[in-house]
Amino acid sequence: MSYLNSKFAGSAGEITVTLDCAIVVLPAGRRSLNSIRSYLECLALAKQRVLGEFAVDGCAVDLALPLDHLPSNRPLFRRVDAATISLREQPLLLLATAEHQARRARAVVEAALTLVLINNPGTARELWWQVAGQLKEPVLTLSLMPEDLCQLWCGTTFQKMRRWQLEQISHIVRRVEAACDSEDNLQLSDALETLVLPWLDRLAEHIELWLAATQAGVRLGMKLEPS
Repeated sequence: MSYLNSKFAGSAGEITVTLDCAIVVLPAGRRSLNSIRSYLECLALAKQRVLGEFAVDGCAVDLALPLDHLPSNRPLFRRVDAATISLREQPLLLLATAEHQARRARAVVEAALTLVLINNPGTARELWWQVAGQLKEPVLTLSLMPEDLCQLWCGTTFQKMRRWQLEQISHIVRRVEAACDSEDNLQLSDALETLVLPWLDRLAEHIELWLAATQAGVRLGMKLEPS
């Protein structure tokens, strides 16, 4: 699949850009990571595909996150490699994104365990509220999965599964909020460790199994789009 475009006089200069292993010639002025990603997404969409992988100087980037936070988002990066997937394979991308979100939320919670202990109760509550906003992200991403796949791999409708998961989040948040109200940061740290982390671990493991099953289905030629 070729993405070369001779209409543009500008080039990447010292920056090498590939899409699906094909060298891409960038329009003039496209030298930031955000501009390169936007251009590659445009090329992919024109072929009824979406970006599934994005790497900067060999380091994979989580496409669910903005690029501004990356140290590589400066004139220092030399190579960008991207790969696309077809729209019918988008469930794989959704599952991978949800897994990243769950793992990222776990890392944030794990870091908060210590931070809440060394700060005053007000700051500790703010740390928790920042964490709380990330708990629902993987569940909402999973809500975009086709209903047929939910029934195939999970044995239930996603509406039921999502309702159950959101009820769990609500229950966990209420219990952690109660620990916040105690003004005892040790209770808050314990709540994060005994309630939030185990739930995120179970969610990530569930998504990982679902992703592995879906990947196996693709290898066996099963359809991912709704029938």
